[in-house]
Amino acid sequence: MEKVYHISDLDCAHCGAKIEEALGKLEGIESAVLNFPLRKLHIRGDITDETLALMNETANSIEPGVRIHEGEHDHHRHHEHEHHHECCHDHDHDHAHEHSHEHSHGHHHEHAESLAGELAPLLAGLLLFAGALIADKLADIFPLALGLYIAAYLVLGFNVLTATVKNLRAGKIFDENFLMTVATVGAFVLGEYPEAVGVVLFFRIGELFEDYAVSRSRRAITDVTSLRVDEAEVLRGDEFVRVHAEEIQVGDVLRIKAGGRIAADGVIEGAEHGVKIDTSAVNGEPVPLVAYSGDSVMSGCISLSDSFRLRVTAAAEDSMISKIARAVETASAEKPHIDRFITRFAKIYTPAVIAAAAFTAIVPSLITGDWSKWIYSALTFLVISCPCALVLSVPLAYFSGIGAASKLGILFKGGASLEALGKVRAVAFDKTGTLTDGTFNITDIQTFGTVSETELLSICGSCEQTSSHPVAERITGHCRENSIPLTEPTRTEELAGRGISAELDGKRVLCGNERLMSENSIDLPAGEVPAGSVVYVAVDGRAVGRIVISDTMKKTSAAAVGALKALGCRTAMLTGDKAANAEAVGRAAGVDEIRSELLPDGKLAEINKLRGQYGSVMFVGDGINDAPVLAGADVGGAMQTGADLALEAADVVFMSAEPESAVRAKRIADKTLRIAYENILFALAVKALVLILGLLGHPSMWFAVFADSGVAMLLILNSVRVLGTKAYTK
Repeated sequence: MEKVYHISDLDCAHCGAKIEEALGKLEGIESAVLNFPLRKLHIRGDITDETLALMNETANSIEPGVRIHEGEHDHHRHHEHEHHHECCHDHDHDHAHEHSHEHSHGHHHEHAESLAGELAPLLAGLLLFAGALIADKLADIFPLALGLYIAAYLVLGFNVLTATVKNLRAGKIFDENFLMTVATVGAFVLGEYPEAVGVVLFFRIGELFEDYAVSRSRRAITDVTSLRVDEAEVLRGDEFVRVHAEEIQVGDVLRIKAGGRIAADGVIEGAEHGVKIDTSAVNGEPVPLVAYSGDSVMSGCISLSDSFRLRVTAAAEDSMISKIARAVETASAEKPHIDRFITRFAKIYTPAVIAAAAFTAIVPSLITGDWSKWIYSALTFLVISCPCALVLSVPLAYFSGIGAASKLGILFKGGASLEALGKVRAVAFDKTGTLTDGTFNITDIQTFGTVSETELLSICGSCEQTSSHPVAERITGHCRENSIPLTEPTRTEELAGRGISAELDGKRVLCGNERLMSENSIDLPAGEVPAGSVVYVAVDGRAVGRIVISDTMKKTSAAAVGALKALGCRTAMLTGDKAANAEAVGRAAGVDEIRSELLPDGKLAEINKLRGQYGSVMFVGDGINDAPVLAGADVGGAMQTGADLALEAADVVFMSAEPESAVRAKRIADKTLRIAYENILFALAVKALVLILGLLGHPSMWFAVFADSGVAMLLILNSVRVLGTKAYTK
């Protein structure tokens, strides 16, 4: 049974991750998942009053003052916010920044100590294991060697043994911990002491790396509060005062300064000449939006102009950036759960083997009366069937795959992510920054027969010099970069939402969109207009040309999409950009399906549709707005050049910003999964053969040794084939 609790006075995501981990280990709790932005604990298990008290005691031992309770607001800490003038606020902000830095540094230190605590038993076990091998093989001191083997096994396998005992008490029997215990105890009974210790050693190393990557990712994904604005300047009477974001109400007037992040959704006031707004956090578009009085803007966007006023239309908790933060956590929680192979295998194989061993011991004994013979046979059966080879080789295949990927700049956050990618049947890409460069450039220049391309750029660039519009800045920048001469116009007038009117060399020049041309009765040539932002240029009432500015596609995008199709994957593009731009890029890249003008929740909905149609889906993106869908997809892949939240939400990070990285990752995952299945089939086939020979009366220690150690070595050699990287870069 799952129950949701609220956790108060928790301000640190790092502490939240430690609390989550500690609660998950308590008696009676099956799982604990913390939704840090919403301060909600999803607890699964049989929770009594005593358990809740123990949960609070455990949480307080990590972060004093934290309280876990059922009421959402009953115990929330209330902050009193004094109104400060700007200079006072700046001082407070600096102090807060210093405190935040010290707090962050402290937790990095704590994390280092935690890692050292995990490494200590691993190193101690390694030393004991080395001592046992020396005493056994070189000095031939068996009693000492046996003692060291047992000590090394207990140190390295302590977590596995305690987890097995805990799960047995909770009624959870057939998991990988129980399988590990059966396998290694069976190896001890067989006298294969090095193998028993070696199994727990490699298992411990793999678990350490995977747990470290997963816990680091989980701590990061919950720390989305940096996207929100803690305080904002709100008009109170005749002056602006600073209040906490939670106190912002619908109808309040905010002052947004240059470089400031907008705290709540609202409508711009007092900006007749337009303000530039960076909207990439919300819709991923690289080109800043120029907004005017009466235009709506969303929270999370950043002002790139001088200060302006914003009338709030939605409280901070209902604004877009809060929705994105909640969507990340919700999508992560609702993401299809993927058990590791060893967990699924243990649930089937272990009970089958134990049942067969019990049958061998009991049924023939009842018939013949020779209990000692058949109990010994059952024990031999159990020893031969111990899946040490699989326990070693299958995780090693995944670790080898992760290692090969890292050589190519592809960072998987655990074996489950690699396995999930191997099962992916559809790959969806974001557009901006993923399939395209995310930069604004002139992609097409067309003249209508009266001027040259250079003259067209010179006319347009000269008139656009006084404008702060991103399109105007790109055109003038292009002219300066290419030494195209510019002339100062006699007069200029910026026309909101349409373009600019100017007088240049005694001629009336209009530079703007199709609407501006239509208002001035200027005829435009027929034909298809290229996708992007189109600036028409007209001189003395006659159109002389147009300049198209758009995002350029990456060189490897089309090849990457084609390669994914060859691997049997359906491809799609999900973007917040306009339909015309999306269609142009999608067609050029060759993707199968194109979905445009999507907000974060829309992208997540499209991912769910693709999953319903084709099966497991991978999404590749790089923006803050991609975080929910990265968390919600079966596999989320983020470009390393992208936003921090996107990197944190992803299952795999590509150090290269080229989409071909997704192809390489898919190839590695496919090969890893194929080798893992080869190992499973070969090991089980050999096990079956030896067991059949044993039942036919031909038990042989050589068969048993080959079925265990020999097969293990063969499968290990097969697993490391994944490490080669040449096949993935073709």
